[in-house]
Amino acid sequence: MELLTTNNVWMMICTALVFFMHLGFSFLEIGLTRQKNTINILFKNVFIITIGLLLYCFVGFNLMYPGDFNGFLGFAGFGLSSPLTAEGALDLTYNGGYTYWTDFLFQGMFAATAATIVSGAVAERVKIIPFMIFTVVYVGLVYPIAGSWKWGGGFLQDMETPFYDFAGSTLVHSVGGWAALVAVWLLGARIGKFKDGKPQAIPGHNLPLATAGVLILWLGWFGFNGGSVLSADPALTSLTLVTTCLAAAAGGVVAMLASAIKDKNLDLTMFLNGILGGLVGITAGADQMSPTDAILIGSIAGVLIVLAVAFVDKIKLDDPVGAIAVHLICGVWGTLAVGIFGSLAGMDQFISQLIGVGSYAVFCIVTSFIILYVLKITMGIRVSEIEELEGLDGHEHGMDAYPDFRLNEH
Repeated sequence: MELLTTNNVWMMICTALVFFMHLGFSFLEIGLTRQKNTINILFKNVFIITIGLLLYCFVGFNLMYPGDFNGFLGFAGFGLSSPLTAEGALDLTYNGGYTYWTDFLFQGMFAATAATIVSGAVAERVKIIPFMIFTVVYVGLVYPIAGSWKWGGGFLQDMETPFYDFAGSTLVHSVGGWAALVAVWLLGARIGKFKDGKPQAIPGHNLPLATAGVLILWLGWFGFNGGSVLSADPALTSLTLVTTCLAAAAGGVVAMLASAIKDKNLDLTMFLNGILGGLVGITAGADQMSPTDAILIGSIAGVLIVLAVAFVDKIKLDDPVGAIAVHLICGVWGTLAVGIFGSLAGMDQFISQLIGVGSYAVFCIVTSFIILYVLKITMGIRVSEIEELEGLDGHEHGMDAYPDFRLNEH
């Protein structure tokens, strides 16, 4: 009973830390965008976590963990029902060391994160109602079905060499990243982002908030990765937190240096996104890596951030917060890195990682395109030019985030 209590308390602490990440995402997104869209971004982030938990309770948890199923799609029924022993008492040995309720809440916090990734990428020009509908379908159905393929014991887990994704470089981050890529493509760039084919900087209005957001996210990753051990095992949890932090630090430093070499300036936003890239990169194999492996994975993620941000601009996609570079590119990199570094390294594992990455890419691209394209042709997904120029806060919400400090921004 003492071990159960210890494991359960650790898992609940990690659940709280992952919940705290939603504040980090909110701060990061509003900090890197313009003040006239602040309420719109905060509204989306609050909606995602609230509706995400309700959907995960109603259908998502039992889609993601359906029990015995065909490996592709299963459903254990609507709502939550606590597992009972033969005597009718609550089964306190659920999942080997923590309760059913803790498992639901921890996994539910992950579910909402996928849509939060999309929120930042489509900031400043997406209609709020279509985005809310997309969130309901993507978090309620797409994410848990995708999650069941690995974490629910599906076909990727049943391969001869199982696909490995410890805490979600692919299952969470690239699931959100692929949808962000499709959404940005269907939406088009913000007015003024590209002039004569060249990208123009549209500065965020509050870099101190963006910095606070990244540091909160880093703290939240202690729960994101630390909780994914699924116990309070002292050796494994402490190793996981060390590799997580080292990858984040390396990603930040290398992105800062690479952007300084490339652009001849010390760019804070690249520094911040490098930290996030390192965190996303280590997430697939944080429990399998040595400190040296973690630093190498984070360093490569830092380089990828700089190259990916430039590439996204070059192909004329407008991602205000760098979500595609951070969550998609570094998510794919971190997943493949499991087959290159650490205790699972080997050709068989690398091939399994490729199969997993490809499976999620196809599923997420197709589903997000269908959802968003249907919304685009039925109700439209982009605000009007005048709404975009004047800001979504006034037009979509009738409010101003900073009524005493209004700037004339266009």
